[in-house]
Amino acid sequence: MTSDQTTPPRSAGAVLQTALLALGLVILIALIAAPGVMERIQYAKVRGELAAIRDAAAVRELAPVGKLFTTLARLIGPTVVNITTTRRVLLPADESVALRSESRGATDIEIGSGVIVAADGVIVTNNHVVDEADRIEVTLADGRRFVAHLVGADEKRDLAVLRIDAADLPAATWGDSDSLEVGEMVWAIGNPYGLDRTLTYGIISAVGRRGVVGNTFGNFLQTDASINPGNSGGPLVDVHGSIMGITTAIAQPGSKGIGFAIPSNTARRVCDEIIRDGFVESGFLGIQPEDPPAGYSTVSGAALVRAVIPNAPADLGGIMPGDLIVAFDGERVAGSTHLSLLILNAEVGSDVTIEILRGDRRLSLPVRVGQQPRR
Repeated sequence: MTSDQTTPPRSAGAVLQTALLALGLVILIALIAAPGVMERIQYAKVRGELAAIRDAAAVRELAPVGKLFTTLARLIGPTVVNITTTRRVLLPADESVALRSESRGATDIEIGSGVIVAADGVIVTNNHVVDEADRIEVTLADGRRFVAHLVGADEKRDLAVLRIDAADLPAATWGDSDSLEVGEMVWAIGNPYGLDRTLTYGIISAVGRRGVVGNTFGNFLQTDASINPGNSGGPLVDVHGSIMGITTAIAQPGSKGIGFAIPSNTARRVCDEIIRDGFVESGFLGIQPEDPPAGYSTVSGAALVRAVIPNAPADLGGIMPGDLIVAFDGERVAGSTHLSLLILNAEVGSDVTIEILRGDRRLSLPVRVGQQPRR
C-alpha cells in the first residue's frame, strides 16, 4: 500500500529569514562594488561637464584670448630696437701695458633697448644706456642697423631721445599711465642679455614708487613682468599695445618679480621737450634735503634742509639750513624724496610758497623756481 509524500509547508519566519539573508548579500555585494561604480559615475559626470564646457559658445568666444600675447608681440615687436653703445675707458698704466695697448684705453660695450615713437626715426630709451657713449648703434626688428644721434637727455629722470636717418618706421603709441591701477596686465619687451625682442608678462604691482633703485627723482611704476639687464629703455605696454612706461631698473641684482618703469606720461613730456628744445626744463631751488632724524620734530613727513647753495633760489628766498619744509606750493611734503620730485617738476620761473618750521615758528616764504643746471 502506497501513500502520497508531501513537503511540509515552510513557516513565515523561515521565509522572512531567507529574504533577509538575500537582502544582506545584495547589500554586501553593493558595498564592495560601490567605490568603483561611484568612480565611474563621477568620471562620466566630469567628462560630460568638460565636453559641455568645450562646446560652450562662451568658450568659443574666449578662444581669441589665447592669441593675445602673439598679437601683442606682432604689434609692438617691430617698434622695439636693440641699442649697442661703445665707450672708451681709460685704464691705469699697468693695465694698459698688460693689455699691450698702445693707448691707455679699452672699449666698454653696453646693450640696451629702445622704442620708436615717431615714424621719422625718433627713439626713446634710458639715459644710462647711452650716457657718455662714443658710438650708439641701433638695430631694427628687420635687421637694419643705424648709427644713432643723441638728440638730448634728462639725467635726473633717466631718459634720452635718439634719432636715426630712416623714414616710414613702425611707431608705438603713447598710453596714459595715470589711468593705470594696481593689478592691470602689462607686457615688457626688450633685449635682455642680448636676446632681442623678448616678451614677458605681468601686472602692475604698485604705482608712485619713490626713492627706489637709488633714484631720488623717480616716480616709478612697479611690475612683476620679468625685467633683466638689457631691458633698460624698452617699453612696458598695456593690453592695447600702448606704451605705459619705459622699463628702467630692477630692485637689485637677482630680484625676482620686482621691476620698475618710468610712467609714460613723464616719458612723453620729456620726449616732447627734448625734441622741441633739445633739453628739459627742470625746477631748482639749490638745497640739499634729507629726512629728519627720529625725534627731530613731531611733524610727520617733511624734509630737513641740510645745506643751501649761496645765491640759489632757496637762499634768495630766505630758506636756511635746519629749516623743516612741510609744504611746497600748497602740497604737503611726505619726505625728502617727495620734495625733490616736487621741485624737479615745478615750472621754471614760477613763484611758489614754501612752508617751513624754524624752531617754534611756522613761516611761509615765497621763492622763485630756478632752472636745474645742465651738464
